[in-house]
Amino acid sequence: MKVLVIGATGTIGKAVVNALVARHQVVSAGHRQGEFRVDLAELASIENLFGSVGHVDAVVSAAGAARSGPFADLTDQDFRVGLLNKLLGQINLTRVAAKVLPSGGSVTLAAGLASRHFAPGIVPVCVVNAGLEAFVQGARLEMPRGIRLNAVSPGWVLETRLAFGMDSSAGTPAAELALAYVRSVEGTETGTVFDVGRFRSCGSVWTNHHAIRRNRSLRLGQRARSDAVCPIRRHPRVRRHGGACISET
Repeated sequence: MKVLVIGATGTIGKAVVNALVARHQVVSAGHRQGEFRVDLAELASIENLFGSVGHVDAVVSAAGAARSGPFADLTDQDFRVGLLNKLLGQINLTRVAAKVLPSGGSVTLAAGLASRHFAPGIVPVCVVNAGLEAFVQGARLEMPRGIRLNAVSPGWVLETRLAFGMDSSAGTPAAELALAYVRSVEGTETGTVFDVGRFRSCGSVWTNHHAIRRNRSLRLGQRARSDAVCPIRRHPRVRRHGGACISET
């Protein structure tokens, strides 16, 4: 397949490219680097990207900006950055891709575990990620020509925590996270949010990173009703969300 990866030069994007390139033709795009340039905050830029790249079978986004900070200090612009770039930008990416992808193509977006697991100082990030997950599960019902739509919601990335001098025990390696993107591109799921990573909530640590550790060992469990909300399960090997159960065998 020919796969367009947006954000291909970032920490996660590089890992996604490395995970895909052995079996697929990968085209990289980024805001400042890559084979092609794109600004997710500008619809015209997204349209120009597809015009330049030509035919692709799958689109992957590992990009999107959002700001954080103490709630009392946040400005309208702090919220706009994430809403216009990461949220609306990826919505527009999907809209444009839906017009040009072939039958059976796929779009994989970048969300995050902050959609459902909260901490002080990240309200704009929580809002954007929750919006993306809702968009994926709603829009997949109207995607044309059997085009699949999924999202990957990572927790802390190991390389990011190391770069900031933070405790690395709660981080997931980017190479491991990239396998969720590979699963979305090569699999059959749609309307699914792949949760990958570790997060701290209510004094405990929950992790499901084992579920995506080895792509070839993954299986899709029994699918729930599409309108059902799957509960959060504190189990290291199973994560249910978006009407599907991803587990390691």
